[in-house]
Amino acid sequence: MLGVLAQHTGCWNHGCFHRTIPLTGKPANRRTHCTMKLIEHLDDITEPFSNAVITIGNFDGVHIGHQALFHEVIERAEAINGTAIAMTFEPHPIRVLKQNGHPPLITLYEQKIELMASAGLDVVICVPFTKKFAELTARTFIEDILCRRIGAKIVVVGRDYTFGKGREGTVDLLQSMGLDLDFNVVVTDWIPAPRARAERISSTRIRELVMEGRMTEAQKMLGRNYQIRGEVEKGRDRGGKLLGFSTANINLHDELCPKTGVYAVTVECDNTLFKGVANIGYSPTFEDHQFTVEVHILDFNKDIYGRKIRVNFIERLRDEIKFSSVEALSAQIHKDVEQAREILSI
Repeated sequence: MLGVLAQHTGCWNHGCFHRTIPLTGKPANRRTHCTMKLIEHLDDITEPFSNAVITIGNFDGVHIGHQALFHEVIERAEAINGTAIAMTFEPHPIRVLKQNGHPPLITLYEQKIELMASAGLDVVICVPFTKKFAELTARTFIEDILCRRIGAKIVVVGRDYTFGKGREGTVDLLQSMGLDLDFNVVVTDWIPAPRARAERISSTRIRELVMEGRMTEAQKMLGRNYQIRGEVEKGRDRGGKLLGFSTANINLHDELCPKTGVYAVTVECDNTLFKGVANIGYSPTFEDHQFTVEVHILDFNKDIYGRKIRVNFIERLRDEIKFSSVEALSAQIHKDVEQAREILSI
């Protein structure tokens, strides 16, 4: 999945500058009113961080396993009055190392960085992942980047973590070099999946659940509802006229789309949360054979063409069905809306 690391999932390469990102959500402890510094090129690190505690990975999805790593980093940093750091990569290393056949990302760069900021980290380093970077040996990565440039005092990794050219770097190598280079290694256990203790929480499993439409199970592993983002575009203008339900057609920005069907959702627009019903699929009743993502926002009548919205998937209601008439479809949508209202009112 990458050259210089391999366990978690994540991103790399957005210019040569750094910026601060206000925290959202519920950050940890003393970081509630802080901002996270985002560094998007290693050359922008001009001096080692104070008592750096760092974890490294791709962090695709920023699921609860990743969040547990961040929490461990933050706790260790607070104990030594240090700096809580996560390093990730853009583009995802597999995009560089493998020409095709790579899976869709759960979270694109923007959302991933937002989620990492909300975890309460002090610094996120997003390294541009290139073929040249992938050629770095594990020892060079440890000596030149972790120690000399970042100043790592504690490195937090999962027990099966690998890194470096050809994934030659292991936890054993980290621990061995830590003795010589004066840093400690904290090895964490993977987080078991809810109701399946033998199964680990992983980006791969979450990806499968989303593609199968199993949004409740995905939510338990993500620690939040799965979200897609996109811009509202002009549709076929028949939702309101023919069916009695106006819809927002979304030009999808994300790569990972839930299974076709109808879903109870919430919609974020203009910093306000609305309830809604989403349809993903090909509108078989109209025989369009064109893939669309449409959302009917409940109790909403604003013009939002061209606006960016976020859709959170709460529960799958049913498969997409071909109805015998427009009237039959409209009647079913009424039922979908009432079912969604009931689910979203809980």
